[in-house]
Formats: sequence, C-alpha cells, structure tokens
Amino acid sequence: MKTKIYLQIFMSPYNLEHLHANSEYSMVIEALQTSRLANGEAENSICPESFLSPRQDCKRRHGSNGTIATPYDENCTNEHMVGVSSRDATEDIDTNIQPDVVFKKARVQRELTLQDMYNQDSFDDDDEDDSDWEPMQKHFEIMKWFCTNCTMVNLDDVVHCDICGEHKESGILRHGFFASPSSQDGPTDVELEFKGKYKDLQSGVSFSNRCTAIGFDERMLLHSEVEMKPRPHPERPDRLRAIAAGLATAGIFPGRCHPISAREITREELKMVHSLEQIEAVDLSSQIHSSYFTPDTYANEHSARAARLAAGLCADLASTILSGRAKNGFALVRPPGHHAGVSQAMGFCLHNNAAVAALAALAAGAKKVLIVDWDVHHGNGTQEIFERNKSVLYISLHRHEGGRFYPGTGAANEVGIDGAEGYCVNVPWNRGGVGDNDYVFAFQNVVLPIASEFDPDFTIISAGFDAARGDPLGCCDVTPAGYAQMTHMLNALSGGKLLVILEGGYNLRSISSSATSVIKVLLGENPGCELGDSAPSKSGLVTVLEVLKIQMNFWPSLASCFTELQSLWEIYAAENKKKQIKKIRRADAPIWWKWGRKRLLYQIIKGHLRVRSRGVN
Repeated sequence: MKTKIYLQIFMSPYNLEHLHANSEYSMVIEALQTSRLANGEAENSICPESFLSPRQDCKRRHGSNGTIATPYDENCTNEHMVGVSSRDATEDIDTNIQPDVVFKKARVQRELTLQDMYNQDSFDDDDEDDSDWEPMQKHFEIMKWFCTNCTMVNLDDVVHCDICGEHKESGILRHGFFASPSSQDGPTDVELEFKGKYKDLQSGVSFSNRCTAIGFDERMLLHSEVEMKPRPHPERPDRLRAIAAGLATAGIFPGRCHPISAREITREELKMVHSLEQIEAVDLSSQIHSSYFTPDTYANEHSARAARLAAGLCADLASTILSGRAKNGFALVRPPGHHAGVSQAMGFCLHNNAAVAALAALAAGAKKVLIVDWDVHHGNGTQEIFERNKSVLYISLHRHEGGRFYPGTGAANEVGIDGAEGYCVNVPWNRGGVGDNDYVFAFQNVVLPIASEFDPDFTIISAGFDAARGDPLGCCDVTPAGYAQMTHMLNALSGGKLLVILEGGYNLRSISSSATSVIKVLLGENPGCELGDSAPSKSGLVTVLEVLKIQMNFWPSLASCFTELQSLWEIYAAENKKKQIKKIRRADAPIWWKWGRKRLLYQIIKGHLRVRSRGVN
C-alpha cells in the first residue's frame, strides 16, 4: 500500500498548504521539469501553478497593476471562484507513474525521465493490487467566500475580510453602516441612538412639510451581471441596498424625506443627450440575457429599464426642485451615468443621469446649471456632452496621474471647446490617497470662486463615493465628514436648489455612511466638523496652482487667489530647501568624528560652529 499512502499525502488539501516544506518536494519538481524538457515542452516555471498553496496563488493573482483599460480588472481565473480539484493539481504528471518511485529515484538519478523511473525494477516491490484505486477521480475544493462589503475573496477558514475587516456574516445589507463590522450581530448602539433621536420627527412631520426629495425604485436592483466571474462585479445591486438600509436605520428614509414616483425617461428626452445609435444599443440589451458594452460594462434583460428609470428619476427630481415642491433632492439610482458619452456606454454607465437632469433643469426654467463631479474617476461622458455649452459649467475633481488612471481624460488643460473655453474645469490629482484636506482646499480656492462667478440657478453633484476611505477602486481617503463639508459649501449656491446624484462607490460601508452624511446636510443639519483650517498636501497645492494658472485666463476672480497661493508655495519651497540642506549636513559627518581628531570639522558640518571670513581692508 506504499503507493496509495504517498499519493494520499501528496493530494491532501491540508498538505497543499505545507507541501513546500517537504524536503523531497523540490526533487520531485526537478524530476517533473526534466521530463517536460525531454518531451519538448517549454520550461515556463520551476514550480507549476497548480502546486501553489491557495494563499500564495490568490496573492499572486490579485496583484495590482497601473493600467487604465478598465476601472475593474479581473486578475483571477475561474478556478478560483469555486475551488481547485486534485485533477488540476496533478494534470502535468504522467498517470502511469507510481509516486513512491518518484520519491525514491529523484534523489539518485535526477536526469532520468518519469518514463525511465516507471520502468525500474523497484516498482515490483509493491505486490498488492491497487487497480481498483482511482485517485484522479477524487476531488477536493478550496472553499472561499466573497466579502459583502468590498467583494474581495477570502479563504473559508477566516471570519473577517483580509482587506476591509468586515465580518463574514455582516449585517450591512440590513442595517447599512450601522451594522457592526466585527461581528454578525444586528444594530449597534449608534443605531439605537439615531432611532431615538429621530423618533419624534418621524411621527410629527407630514409629507407637505418635507423639503428633501428622494428618488428610488426597487426595479433598479434587477440590473446585475449574469456571467459568473472570479469575484462579484463592484457595481452591484447591494450598493443601493446598503445605502437604503443605512437611511432606514437612521430614520431618514422612509421618515424625514419625501419619495417621488419613478418613471422611465422617454426616447425624446434621451435624444437631447445621446445619439440614436447609443439609445438603441441600450434598448437592444433588453432582448439579451447577458451582454457587454465594454469588458467592464455589463447588461442583462432588465438593465435598459433600470437605466431609463434612473434617468427619469433624475429628470423629475430636477424639475421638482426648480418648481419649489422640494428644496433639494438625492437620486439613489443605478446604473451610474457620468462615463456615458454621446454615443457610447462605458465605465459601468449606460445613460448619463447628470446630463439628463441638467437639461431637464434648463427646460424647467434654469438659465445656468453647475455640475460638480467628485467621483474619483473623471466624468468623461459629462464633459463630452457639455464641452461646447456655456449654459452648463462642469467641474470635476478626480485622480488623473498623468492620464494613467481610468478613464485617462480630465487633464487641467481640458477647458472646453468652440467658444465654451473655461466651462470645463478639471482638478486632476496626481496620486492616490487624497483626503479631506486637499478636497476642501480645492473647493475653497477653485470650485467656489469659479462657481460664485458663474452664479448658477441650479446645482447638481455627481456624487461618486469611490474617493471614500476604504474604496477598493478609488484608493483615496475622503471621510463622510469631508463629503458633508463639500455638500454644505455647495448648498450655499443656487439658493439651495441642489440635486445629488449617486455615481460610483464600491465599499458598502463607505458609501452608506457617506450618503447618509450628505443627506443629513440636505435636511439642514450642520456638518459634523469644520475642515476649513486644514492645510493641503504638497501635491494637492501643486495641483491647485496648476488649475488656477490655466483657469485664471477665463475667470478673472482667480488671479488674486493664484498670487496668494504662489507666495505660499515659494515660502513652503524655501523652508523645505533649508530642511533638506540641514538633513544633508547632518548625514555627511560620521558620528565617530565627534571624539577623534576631526571633532572640529564635525562641529562645523553639524552647524554647531560657524566659520566667519574677515574682509581685507
């Protein structure tokens, strides 16, 4: 039974994790490699992929890259969705070989092929009949689970997500961000506090007195990816479920906000934004079970209706606010829209909801509309639609990094065309990790001065929350307090006529807490904290100066701000240069000079002594 024992150890799912520790493992691999070379096969790797441990394999497959092809990269093959079978792990081994022979002969004669080892007489030592044993038909699975919060894959033996720390049985879809991230328990103490705070408000407020409208329809949840992938698509129905759960837990919606009825946008309204070919392409997807506009932009038979509902809600919210029936509003919609251009659906977006709302506002009587897009990705579709229109001012703050971050557009020098120069304002961050301080600084020195000079009648926020802390795609550091502060600043424009439209955001806890903070500002609450005195980062200051230098040619009010910040930058650069010089001086003198014959030189280099030269009379 020696052969059976060897193979059972070799194929055990437990020992796959520890196989590399076996001293005989490397000998077997070298023997396998020799066999491949002898058979004319290419030598791709010393260790076949199927011999990697599950953790090593997952780590290798999920490495990040800097491509901008899509905002959602798939670095894992289909076998990682369910598991790996023993057949996969031994597919490169000749099925006629007895493994005990491999282990015995690998030490002595490594140049032999597997076929040569098979023909050795030592195989006759095992006289028991093993013909009824078929190891290649036995399978095992490496069980995995996907984090509800961030969609990242985790092995079944861990309870908390390795990426975001969310519990395997998280209640975030039932309670939103109020659910405890570290256990499967229900509401936290914070939720109970919120419920008590708003209990009286819910019972005493009638629909006629509510000033904030919410647009939501459950049919938008039917838009989902049909094809099974190595991990769930980040733009998934759970995004709306998590936000809705957080609002319900806080007693905000239903409760303090007024819902509006949903309707599907008409083709005539869409033709004001998109080409007929783009509209028909989206409608055609309703006849197909699963389809893709781009490798990352999916559709099923419900997607076209969901997109029409989202656009219709945004249009009706805009007209409702302008008519005075609501002071402001929040469009809890999907699929998102700001990447959808005149003739193409892309970047998870089918119809451009913000563009539809802007044109609906103009049709309802607004003369000038401001769109502020704080999604971490540039709204290339919105810019394309309005880059020739002086009635709509588009301002976007996004990661750009010289065009290496998706979608690659949105440089500071993209200012509009055909007489509408200056009506596209891009604040392109040159790195990840941008947080509250940089965003608020850009608002104070770019967004608000330009917006005030433009003096809009209606303001739209393309509110992607993928710049939020913890987002797996955005990798930035904006907090709910930061989003609340930016909303508060924009709420002072247009007489408070403000519509917030959901765009991206793929960490459920982040988007739930951020959306709740924004809606609380719409309801009249003050932001949680003041961020006005915070200084920007060096890269943030450089980006703002770059934008001001370009945009001051179109907006005269920026000239004084640019001069002030330029002086600040010069002071900062001079102080930084002095610090660098001191650092170099301290690093140049070895410590042992302090006690040796070079102690005087050490004192001079360290700056403890200064040498003064006397002028000659």
